[in-house]
Amino acid sequence: MYRMIGALLLSTGIALAIGPKLIAYLKKLHFGQTIYELGPAHQQKQGTPVMGGLMMAAGIVAASLVFHPAKWSGRWDFIFPLLAVSLLSMAVGFADDYIKAVKKRHDGLSPWQKIAGQVLIAAGFSAYCYFSPAVGSRIRVPFTGTEWDLGIFYLPVMMLLIIFIVNSSNLQDGLDGLLGSVTAVSSSAWAVIGLLILLVPSMGTIMNRNGTAVVCTFALSMAGACIGYLRYNRYPARTFMGDTGSMLLGGGTVAMAMLLRLPLLLILIYFTPVMSSVSVILQRYYFKLTHGKRIFLMSPIHHHFEKKGYSETQIVSMYTGVTAVLSLIAILSLT
Repeated sequence: MYRMIGALLLSTGIALAIGPKLIAYLKKLHFGQTIYELGPAHQQKQGTPVMGGLMMAAGIVAASLVFHPAKWSGRWDFIFPLLAVSLLSMAVGFADDYIKAVKKRHDGLSPWQKIAGQVLIAAGFSAYCYFSPAVGSRIRVPFTGTEWDLGIFYLPVMMLLIIFIVNSSNLQDGLDGLLGSVTAVSSSAWAVIGLLILLVPSMGTIMNRNGTAVVCTFALSMAGACIGYLRYNRYPARTFMGDTGSMLLGGGTVAMAMLLRLPLLLILIYFTPVMSSVSVILQRYYFKLTHGKRIFLMSPIHHHFEKKGYSETQIVSMYTGVTAVLSLIAILSLT
């Protein structure tokens, strides 16, 4: 337990400590956000330093390694796959941010370049889980106490899930403090779920105890990094995480869910990012089918709420509250 608490405190402290210098450095390099007219009235945010997600990455990596559980599980130890899928997802986002900020190319990476990188990451991590003796092809079904064995179909299904969640996380990052607040709560929920697996004997068959402890430590490292980052990203934001940070958080979140054999709980715990993607998909198809009509005033759906007159802080509070309630339901689904 003390390792988990230590990871939370260390990652928070690192993000808080390096934030000012990182923001100053990003300003010096002119790595600023470009605001476009198609979005809501956010012109006052023009030039705000982007790539602030790097401070979260530093906290997550350091805390996860320093407070790794004492027992080492060899090549099947979860810490390096967790960090790999998170940091490689971040690398795709960093490349996109770099092209936008430095090369001044509005679109950043092309859609195919992003997808190609994400497919490689998703394939590698899905294969790791499939062949791992502590994970395999079975997933737990919430509220039922049963498991589904997906067999070889585990690989394509989980690949699609990884790509979907990483991009959902990216879509959610549109308001000051939004994704950081939601992920701080959701990561804490994964830590609680891991603790339940460790403490409740009837749940111990889900995976090995050391692997569970690794996930718990990583989860609180991510929660702490988000808390520290929010010091500089809460409204009015001094920095944005950019695709660098949003893809880091999306990759880490889906990796925890898969290693715990609980990817179906993402529907609850990561509901608001999932709905960001769903709202975009619905909007686009409805627009095409009706030749110009819209379901939402703007998508992703958090911008719809902005158009309806809600302030950024109100939307962030609402999303964080919804995440907390649904995370509690997710936790109760396993007891």
